[in-house]
Amino acid sequence: MSAAGVRLTALLRKEALQIMRDPSALAIAFALPAFLLFIFGYGVTLDAKEVPLGVVVERPSADTAAFEGKLRQSPYFETTEYRDFAAAERALEAHEINGIVWLREDFSRRMRSSRGATIGAILNGVDANSARIVEGYLQQAWAAWLADAARPGGPGAALPVAVAPRIRFNPEVRSRDYLIPGLIALVMTLTGALLTALVIAREWERGTQEALMVTRATLREILLAKLLPYFVLGLGGMAASVILAVTLFRVPFHGSAWALLVTSSLFLLAALGMGLLISTAARNQFVAGQIAIIATFLPAFILSGFVFDIGSMPAPIRAVTHVVAARYFVTILQTLFLAGDLWSVLLPNALALALMAALFLGVARLRARKRLD
Repeated sequence: MSAAGVRLTALLRKEALQIMRDPSALAIAFALPAFLLFIFGYGVTLDAKEVPLGVVVERPSADTAAFEGKLRQSPYFETTEYRDFAAAERALEAHEINGIVWLREDFSRRMRSSRGATIGAILNGVDANSARIVEGYLQQAWAAWLADAARPGGPGAALPVAVAPRIRFNPEVRSRDYLIPGLIALVMTLTGALLTALVIAREWERGTQEALMVTRATLREILLAKLLPYFVLGLGGMAASVILAVTLFRVPFHGSAWALLVTSSLFLLAALGMGLLISTAARNQFVAGQIAIIATFLPAFILSGFVFDIGSMPAPIRAVTHVVAARYFVTILQTLFLAGDLWSVLLPNALALALMAALFLGVARLRARKRLD
């Protein structure tokens, strides 16, 4: 083995031992992803289930009974009947229910007329997103009931109704199926950027950076020794997160393992580059950690499309999202998990990650100096 190889092996061994002796690094790489997956997987959902819903029927009939039955069968609603609209409205104002379905006196008669029937829906709009979701669920229930009514022998068999909804990639419309892949990108950002943001700052605080500088090891060898162990650690955390997502949360994975490995490696290199760049600028672990959270984790959470739709953001904010590496990785992960190897989506985003990795690693290398100033 050459002298450079011996030096690099010794440095890698030093970093590996340091990682094994530092419980916080292992916790961030393995325990933190599991903790976040549990919290977000079980505690965060954009689905509205068992929504308390008031139902007002002014004149009961076979049609209204059938529609009420469809609402009761839905896992999204918990229905409560009210004598009149005023009583339901008071319950809505008291936050006892989140919405009212109002079937007026002429509901059955209008169903079979040329004018057609309508249902009144009054929703609590304090949470606008939940109100829109509940509105969509009500429309689905209405369409499903109409489809049943139009079947031979149904209460409205003469109705010219044709309902054929199709939902691709996420047929169960579970928010968990696209939140979990995005969460993996968030975890990888935190693991890659935060751990490497601390490596050089930690050496300065412990007084070992000066000892490294006087060795024969080149700056390239020192940086490689800093990056490679955390690259392996990050891939281990990534593998553990994917296994949890597929086995525990039952998120489908339609892509290929090698495509996941390649794109994850590119994103991890970009995250490590960001962390290393921060580490070369800060000589205090607390400062480096704060910068890493503000500069990497928060943009990844807010501007990556993990929770908030990028297309709904103002144009200036959408422009800023293009410099957030997690934006591209979230798209890649959601595509691999829910759609498969769609190269028209994977390749442009992978190329963006490769460019960002080269940029961050290159700037970090230029800023790093083997001297005390």
